[in-house]
Amino acid sequence: MADILDAGLLLSWYDTNKRILPWRQTTDPYRIWLSEVMLQQTQVATVIPYYDRFTRAFPDVTALADAQDDRVLKMWEGLGYYNRCHNFLKAMRTVRDEHGGRVPDTPNAFSGLPGVGPYTCAAVQSIAFGHPTAAVDGNVNRVVTRLFALDGVVTSAGVKRAIQEAVDVAVPETRPGDFNQAMMELGATVCTPKRPDCPRCPLGAGCKARALGKQEAFPVKGIRKAVPLYPVALAVVVQNGKILVQKRPAKGHLAGMWEFPGGRVQAGETHAGALERCLVDELGIVPVVGKMVGSVTHAYSHFRVQLFVYLAEVEGGTPKPTKGQPVDWIVPEDLERLAFPTANRKLFPLLVESLA
Repeated sequence: MADILDAGLLLSWYDTNKRILPWRQTTDPYRIWLSEVMLQQTQVATVIPYYDRFTRAFPDVTALADAQDDRVLKMWEGLGYYNRCHNFLKAMRTVRDEHGGRVPDTPNAFSGLPGVGPYTCAAVQSIAFGHPTAAVDGNVNRVVTRLFALDGVVTSAGVKRAIQEAVDVAVPETRPGDFNQAMMELGATVCTPKRPDCPRCPLGAGCKARALGKQEAFPVKGIRKAVPLYPVALAVVVQNGKILVQKRPAKGHLAGMWEFPGGRVQAGETHAGALERCLVDELGIVPVVGKMVGSVTHAYSHFRVQLFVYLAEVEGGTPKPTKGQPVDWIVPEDLERLAFPTANRKLFPLLVESLA
């Protein structure tokens, strides 16, 4: 296996062809760690402006650990997968309180921090501290399954074990961080999911999938489940020129984000009926549901939602959340001040037009 996955060839290629990225211009483990968290399931082009803004606002462990949750979440707004943000913030506070503000430089100590799984541990410890640990992500899965023409679904235990073993054997004692980045770079820029640029691949001569002419047959993926679409009714409750918003619980999907009240429309339920049920249950108010402002569709990793937004007024009761999360009356200009999920934010242009 080591002959096919030649670290020397790969590192030579990387030295000549690597992209200039902001997190490759630093040895600061905090910033390297941040980049790895942001890059999970997110494209490099999307991450760069977020990374730049985030590091300007929170340049080190202490600056982030001391920041208010709402400010941090606002800086992350739009990047998605918000549990990454919550866990990273928890980890920085642990580093501040239990490690003197210094990122642990051993895999054992580092792996116990919030949000740190095997990939993050291997990536940060190899890149920041030179530990010869192999980091396996989606790009590496693709490269290795093609190099060795690994049959079997890529998420199966056997294939995952074979990939890990191949990279464990190949990772060098010197420059392990560059090796890991080179593997990911190769998958991102050359050994791409479709139409891989095999003539440019430094490992192409030994690639079994290429020899078979079946590069795009690997990695083998399982049967994809249909992605459900859920209808959701939201209310823009207006009173004295202000809009009612509520904060989501501190744990769970979109934790800590602000949103318009409402919820999923149940089978056989009208949109107005769903809004009345949700606002009574969640806020203790009886709404008068008015006209529909519009609708938008938004995709998450495992489901989609279609949001239907209605103007509404309070007929009875005073907003008082039954689950304890904050509520607030804001002016339209405050919509930019608070951290909202992207799906809610898609509604803003419709609201501005309707409330004008």
